[in-house]
Amino acid sequence: MAKTIASAKVIGQRILNSTTKLIDVYAPEIAAQAVPGQFVNVQVCKNTAPLLRRPFGVAGVHREQGTFTMIYRIIGEATHILADVCAGDVLSIVGPLGHGFDMSAQKPLLVGGGLGLAPLLFLAEGFGSGHTDILMGGRTAEELFWTKLYEGLCQNVYLTTDDGSAGAKGTVMALLPELLAKGGYDCVYVCGPVPMMRAVAGACLEAGVKCQVSLEKYMACGLGACLSCACEGIGKRIKVCKDGPVFWAEEVGEW
Repeated sequence: MAKTIASAKVIGQRILNSTTKLIDVYAPEIAAQAVPGQFVNVQVCKNTAPLLRRPFGVAGVHREQGTFTMIYRIIGEATHILADVCAGDVLSIVGPLGHGFDMSAQKPLLVGGGLGLAPLLFLAEGFGSGHTDILMGGRTAEELFWTKLYEGLCQNVYLTTDDGSAGAKGTVMALLPELLAKGGYDCVYVCGPVPMMRAVAGACLEAGVKCQVSLEKYMACGLGACLSCACEGIGKRIKVCKDGPVFWAEEVGEW
């Protein structure tokens, strides 16, 4: 798939919670090509620091308008700079990058936590609301602001929180085994913290349900040249940016 270096015009940003923002940009070349699971590399400012582009998953696309959405947490220098951009500003963005999710499932279950719920949002749009369920976990109810973003996209929404303030108490594993046993799912798609993805992949293996994982690794180029995101696959080294970021769970040897 062709990659584009786009001068993307910022349409606007909005606050999702105290540390998380959603940004929409106009980049019709990227919006026309992006599929669920892919990401983009963003130059957050024109200065020499921060030097490297930052990877962000594509959280949604409006092809007719030529726009796409990213969701990010304000945690470092680059994202603090990004949080200050305004409508009309221009960002240099490379994408779409990587390989997306397999979309052949007839009864998918999405499982996510934290910012892993951003790429799954685009996946939910791709599948449609008629037969897609989602299981999302967070530490507290405040972290599950995502439920509003998923309204109308999923048939059933299951929640877990570490403190029990919303949904079942515990991690997503508090509900996943029962859902796998009774839900009739033919594929699980998971993105989020590594311990969660590892546990979900193990439960899917035990239940005999296919599982795809979306990995996150530090990366410098996003094109497979620098090897900074390489990790151990089964019998070979894999590059998260070029070979992924989406893999079948059985392809991953290093979490």
